[in-house]
Amino acid sequence: MRARMERLGALVVMTGKVMARAVSPPYAPAAFVYQVEALGVRSMSIALLTATFAGLVIALQFGFFLGRFGVQYTVGRVVVLTLFRELSPVLIALTVGARVGSGIAAELGSMTVTEQVDAIRALGADPLRKLVVPRVLACFVLMPALTVLADTVGMLAGALVVNVQYGISFNQFFQGALDTVLMSDFLSGVFKGFVFGGIVGIVGCFRGLTVEGGTEGVGRATTQTVAITSVTVLLADFFITKITM
Repeated sequence: MRARMERLGALVVMTGKVMARAVSPPYAPAAFVYQVEALGVRSMSIALLTATFAGLVIALQFGFFLGRFGVQYTVGRVVVLTLFRELSPVLIALTVGARVGSGIAAELGSMTVTEQVDAIRALGADPLRKLVVPRVLACFVLMPALTVLADTVGMLAGALVVNVQYGISFNQFFQGALDTVLMSDFLSGVFKGFVFGGIVGIVGCFRGLTVEGGTEGVGRATTQTVAITSVTVLLADFFITKITM
């Protein structure tokens, strides 16, 4: 328990240092753009597949259940509201976040065990500013962006499947959604994506920089990053939902 509390304290301290360095010069826009491309653009295929099948499945399920109560025409309201507030940010964080977080942990862990991080310190540079800040800022930006993309794709997939399966027109689907969904529902999901992005970036960088045990340690850090990120995202989702309801 003591070791876990010390590790949690070190994570909090590192988070504070990273945030302080992120808002103070010198800045590294080129490194930030590179990380956005490496972590975000290359994750778009996973995000698109996740959003598409989430929209398809939830539309089929809600269309089936609402049909039992004779209100199948309201499926657009339920599907879009569920996607915006809950499914899109959480599923993107669990799928894309797992890929991004494990990749960050593996990359920084490899640099740690091969003493490249120590070499950066020996040259007088700050590893947090050079390695961590661009990755964390990229996660802060890409996760909300991918959440918005997932909202759009999931909504279109849901409209398509209920049109084919239940004969509900696109106009009826989207009109029902517009009559129900508020801007606060959309912004709630985007805010969750922002928070989840920070969790993914911070946890991945922390586990990568604190690797112990050589290459075996890198493997452990990678798997632990996925587990910690997933649990923390779900826990944060509960509290954010409670606050924004």
